[in-house]
Amino acid sequence: MSKTKTKFVCQECGYETPKWMGKCPGCGNWNTLVEEIIETHRMGGRSLTTKQNKALPISQVQSEREPRIRTGMDELDRVLGGGIVPGSLILVGGDPGIGKSTILLQMSHFLAHSKHKVLYTSGEESTKQVKLRAERLGANNDDLFVLSETNIETIEEQLNEINPRVVVVDSIQTMFHPTVTSAPGSVSQVRECCAHLMRIAKTKEIAIMIVGHVTKQGEIAGPRLLEHMVDTVLYFEGERHNTYRILRSVKNRFGSTHEMGIFEMMEKGLREVSNPSELFLSERSIAAGATVVASMEGTRPVLVELQALVTPTSFPSPRRTATGVDYNRVALIMAVLEKRVGMLLQNQDAFVNVAGGVRLDEPAIDLAIAVSIASSFRNRATQADDVVLGEIGLTGEVRGISRIEQRVKEAQKLGFKRVIIPEKNLAGWEHPRGIELIPVKTVEDALREALGG
Repeated sequence: MSKTKTKFVCQECGYETPKWMGKCPGCGNWNTLVEEIIETHRMGGRSLTTKQNKALPISQVQSEREPRIRTGMDELDRVLGGGIVPGSLILVGGDPGIGKSTILLQMSHFLAHSKHKVLYTSGEESTKQVKLRAERLGANNDDLFVLSETNIETIEEQLNEINPRVVVVDSIQTMFHPTVTSAPGSVSQVRECCAHLMRIAKTKEIAIMIVGHVTKQGEIAGPRLLEHMVDTVLYFEGERHNTYRILRSVKNRFGSTHEMGIFEMMEKGLREVSNPSELFLSERSIAAGATVVASMEGTRPVLVELQALVTPTSFPSPRRTATGVDYNRVALIMAVLEKRVGMLLQNQDAFVNVAGGVRLDEPAIDLAIAVSIASSFRNRATQADDVVLGEIGLTGEVRGISRIEQRVKEAQKLGFKRVIIPEKNLAGWEHPRGIELIPVKTVEDALREALGG
């Protein structure tokens, strides 16, 4: 009799080893290696498409551009790059209870209402449970099919029978392939099921949306290969105690990877927030340490409030806390303020926060952070109708930023009267009327204009 062979596979990174180890050499996590049986006879690899079997010069390849499928949700369409591309494989991740199933069921309802057949497959809920959520969301259409199944081959049979335009799989960690011996959710099962769905999407030109669980670190659970295989990766962010949700695109082969969609969780589902700037500034406070900045989220400018609190410390090492911005960037800006402007911050605790729970990761917010810290340190409030823009260099200079025109127009639309910008960004575009542009060269110039000395 043949001896059964086993291997140990890391459930975080997919590292394989013939013997068990407490710590994975690949990712460094502890107790993530799980024993799996090595398959002796596997199915041969299948090509993604059978239409063409030989290489062709790229000039002879016929390009077929199909129109995108509109989801009926403008915020979701923006993040996807204009709609769902037929034949694409989309991965949606997020914390438990954040609203992944809700947004996909709402999207399925809108697509079915537009006469697109949709197959919603749930491996975590029964069809009756899905029906209860659908009734709450008002999703009731004959073109929306619901299936409670975890066998990937059974799902393919139903898919061939219904022939939908869009398929939702909730979630990939509950699916299993009969030819793989490991348990559902393991690296082997997730990899094989995702590859199977990818073959279906590419050969049948069906858009498939996959729900993925996340780890404690907020990353998609399973092997990193999962994110490489799909065409688009979306993250649904937000706190359970907050009604607002942010949908981000971190990978998109058919659009921008910096787009952001904002939704509000209501009793009857998710509601789109068409003007996020008004949302983030709705509870704005005019006090020392508060500054408004225009940040670009993809192609959309968003005005948010940056807050800073600087207080004396009684400890030898002052505390630095940053929420919504890069901690290292805040430390760099504080060093510039101390060296170039002369602020004694080495004995001060500093807390920097972005109001509204959004995260900003572009250098154009540097000057606003500096103004907020200086405003709190000097206990002088900035003007209520000011917006601050600019990147800070280590020598204290204010450097130019991108898309200044869109940022200024957004500030003007919301009623702001002055915008402090880098001097380099003053030329080369038509200035809008009704708003004053104040060019600055250094951080010291910006503080003089924003705080009056």
